[in-house]
Amino acid sequence: MTKSKFLTVLLFGILPKFSLVEAYDQPMTIDLNQLIINDKYICTETQRQELEQLFASYPHNTLSVEQLWQMMDDVWDRLGCDNQNLNWDKISAFYNHPVWILNGLFVEQDELSMKNRRCISDWIKLKKEEIRQVVDYGGGMGILAQLIAQTNPELKIDIYEPYPTEVAIQRLASYSTVNFLDHLQSNTYDCLISTDVLEHVLDPLILLAEMISSVRPQGYLIIANCFNPVIKCHLPQTFHLRYTFNLFTKLMGLKSLGHCFKSHATAYVKIEKTLNWEQIRQAEAISKSIFTILNLLHQGYKLRKKIRYRSATHLSI
Repeated sequence: MTKSKFLTVLLFGILPKFSLVEAYDQPMTIDLNQLIINDKYICTETQRQELEQLFASYPHNTLSVEQLWQMMDDVWDRLGCDNQNLNWDKISAFYNHPVWILNGLFVEQDELSMKNRRCISDWIKLKKEEIRQVVDYGGGMGILAQLIAQTNPELKIDIYEPYPTEVAIQRLASYSTVNFLDHLQSNTYDCLISTDVLEHVLDPLILLAEMISSVRPQGYLIIANCFNPVIKCHLPQTFHLRYTFNLFTKLMGLKSLGHCFKSHATAYVKIEKTLNWEQIRQAEAISKSIFTILNLLHQGYKLRKKIRYRSATHLSI
């Protein structure tokens, strides 16, 4: 794929709308006392002490999403992780840290996060005649799987999580249709869900291809990403996909169906296609080379939007 053809495709609608990138600008606040409910989600005394130590740095009784991200960054730094020089042993320790329990509890208490997940669950229910088997890739504490199981009790739901925490296992023990897996089979699932996964891996396109291969032809993928530097475990190597991800889904045989109702996730249908990795890698190189320009355009767009807002506010006074 030539750079001119790549840019042409971008300009004619593949590029996500800039306004969608700003979803993380809105702060959310949660009462810390609601995050630890009778300690029922914290399985060990060590995990409890770790979380109490994190809370000690934030004396207020509320926790915003920015404070949660700062907590996670503090743990990342304390473990010696570096998103420019990746040490996978240290990164593995980070993803097994109890701060991820806190992250899961935050999601469960946050209205916007749960709204997004309910939209995904409702979208799947709408397709109940076509969707019988679902996999939640990187499903963490199983919050989304639990929602889907409650609204779609007839579905078989797998959570791809090679090292699930005891917290997650205990929370889902009463759901007989939900299982944890450490591997995926090809052409198996009617629907794969991936929320906030691809920005954490060094080669997201390879992982995306693996996800696609696990879904049957004409099956569905529901994907939400955050290719933004809001937290240090979002790898900079993935940020160029902030503006070009939908182009790669098309190159890799997915057809966009738009957003899952009013959620942050996009639904795709899988079209049978042989992947041309030479073309995909060429497009990736172009995407990386134009990222700085696209990012500057985005910043200009945000500035112009802010100026317009201030002007409109001034005129209304």
